[in-house]
Amino acid sequence: MNIRGKLIIIGGAVDKGSFTETDIDKNASSNLKFFETGILKRIISESKHKENSRIEVITTASSIPKEIGPEYVKAFEYLNAMNVGVLYIEKREEAADENVLVRLKAADIVIVTGGDQLRLTSILGGTPFHDILLDKYHNEEFVYAGTSAGAAAASNNMIYQGSSSEALLKGEVKITSGLGLIDGVVIDTHFVRRGRIGRLFQTVVSNPRVLGIGLGEDTGLLITNNTQMEAIGSGLVILVDGRDIKDTNLTQVQLGQPISINNLVVHVMSMNDTYNIETHTMQIETSHYI
Repeated sequence: MNIRGKLIIIGGAVDKGSFTETDIDKNASSNLKFFETGILKRIISESKHKENSRIEVITTASSIPKEIGPEYVKAFEYLNAMNVGVLYIEKREEAADENVLVRLKAADIVIVTGGDQLRLTSILGGTPFHDILLDKYHNEEFVYAGTSAGAAAASNNMIYQGSSSEALLKGEVKITSGLGLIDGVVIDTHFVRRGRIGRLFQTVVSNPRVLGIGLGEDTGLLITNNTQMEAIGSGLVILVDGRDIKDTNLTQVQLGQPISINNLVVHVMSMNDTYNIETHTMQIETSHYI
């Protein structure tokens, strides 16, 4: 299937780059340095009308939506994108409100903020809002950008719970359905600082066909046609490929016991590296062998 939309998934920001800085105006140059040169600017440049694109910020996942939404508006304004609004969808019935749906239909970019991905999917999943979002992504020049929870929820399979320290104990990682923009992958965020690689290992060993994607802070992936991925931002993207797993004790151990995995393949991507999901080939932009 030819997918016309673009998916930009972001691992979340470190404290210095967070939009929730109280002194964002005073220290805008430092707070937004990364985003100006990286992800937010790239979101704008990949959109249909660039700085004139209509942008809607979705704060459903956040516990402090009234604080988060305006910070994103400010951040985009620093990049000369002035046509920005915030959709505060906090109840399922609001995801069927005609005014909300009209705004979504007119959007060139939707950016879904961080927070709780289970809250996000339980409110938006299966609603008219969700239906329109999927239709736009498949059939229009549309950008879905998700950070943290908004990134984790983009795939069909979604991690919503799991201790980082005990992630390789059987049963510690909980998975449910996400928003379903992309299939065949599972996405985890805040990957480096919170030490979540074990969560991806358990997810992938339970279904080796699924490619695990771990997004570090200040890092994202631009995905076109649900096949070609490009690393953007200053951090790392970890890919976990389980297709060549030779052995595991997953089905033999009891819940809470450690999992063993033989021959799990891991790739590490940094800025401008690419990976093709269909061919499972990676290209390092500044390769040692070129």
